[in-house]
Amino acid sequence: MNDLEHLTERYPALAGMKEEIAGAFRILKESYENGGKLLVCGNGGSASDSDHIVGELMKGFYKKRPLSEEEKEKYGELAGHLQGALPAISLTGHPALSTAFLNDVDPEMVFAQQVYGYGREGDVLIAITTSGNSVNVLHAVKVAKAKGMKVIGLTGHDGGALKGLCEVCLIVPGGTTADIQEYHLPVYHTLCAMLEEHFFPGE
Repeated sequence: MNDLEHLTERYPALAGMKEEIAGAFRILKESYENGGKLLVCGNGGSASDSDHIVGELMKGFYKKRPLSEEEKEKYGELAGHLQGALPAISLTGHPALSTAFLNDVDPEMVFAQQVYGYGREGDVLIAITTSGNSVNVLHAVKVAKAKGMKVIGLTGHDGGALKGLCEVCLIVPGGTTADIQEYHLPVYHTLCAMLEEHFFPGE
């Protein structure tokens, strides 16, 4: 059973999202294959989800991801304590930068500034907002698009303003913020598992 089948078996309400999740996987795979990286942002519980996604990509998730023999030779005795990583940055985790920008410039541009600074053409932004209308997230998306990045939305309800700005918009069911966030977790876990299986096969 592959990861998408496992997801929909456990969460039948997400069965209609298989094509969109597969599309999000393809965007991330292509970016990583071409030396890109992932940026992630969101507010509140979605900020925690941003950090969570990065944690699953930057180290072993289901797999230990040992280094190749060539890398082991390069890193010597440290190699046994390193794991394969898929580069990802949560834009929620820089309090000195964020609070300075909030105070000195514009609170609604705090994620957009980081996308401007970190982002490069070919990178990907995962924008998380349960309503699809969080202004600071939408500003980040607009900067990402201007830089030639691709955007994956993770949202709920009708997708809000975010829906029309993304290459792929993953809209989960749910009537409340908490319900939507509960479905976000298995969706991004599945994406992380699919990426790990692709880039670290054979374990």
